[in-house]
Amino acid sequence: MDIRKVKKLIELLEESNLTEIEIVEGEESVRLSRAGNVAPAPLQQAYYPPAPAAVAAPAQSQSAPAAAGQSAVSDDDAIPAGDVVRSPMVGTYFASSSPEAEPFVTLGQTVSEGDTLCIIEAMKMFNQIEADVAGTVVAILAENGQPVEFDQPLFVIR
Repeated sequence: MDIRKVKKLIELLEESNLTEIEIVEGEESVRLSRAGNVAPAPLQQAYYPPAPAAVAAPAQSQSAPAAAGQSAVSDDDAIPAGDVVRSPMVGTYFASSSPEAEPFVTLGQTVSEGDTLCIIEAMKMFNQIEADVAGTVVAILAENGQPVEFDQPLFVIR
């Protein structure tokens, strides 16, 4: 993005009553914000729809050991024991790169560390979610095309 365009955006922000402006051109984006009493929570709600009430993070078992960056969760109602891969962001879960393509992983598939498990689309950016551990996919906890929350369990790998 041209620096002259950025300067022009700054001038527009100063001349208006806006507290924040974001411009996206192709793969580039610029967000300008005024200093002041801007609460981050309302801004976040403006960009992301509220998550469905039925999706809740399960309670962690006290007897299960926790790995760095992941939790070994054992909840008899929903999640089998294993390493839980959680969503690193709010967005929309996609199991494959396109509607016609095969899913990145299927139930029972063996994955290696670094293998792509899914894509999460957030603000028109497609983010590949990779396996942190090697093992077998024993649970897929998200549905294709559905919104996911930050830290929501997506997969269980054993």
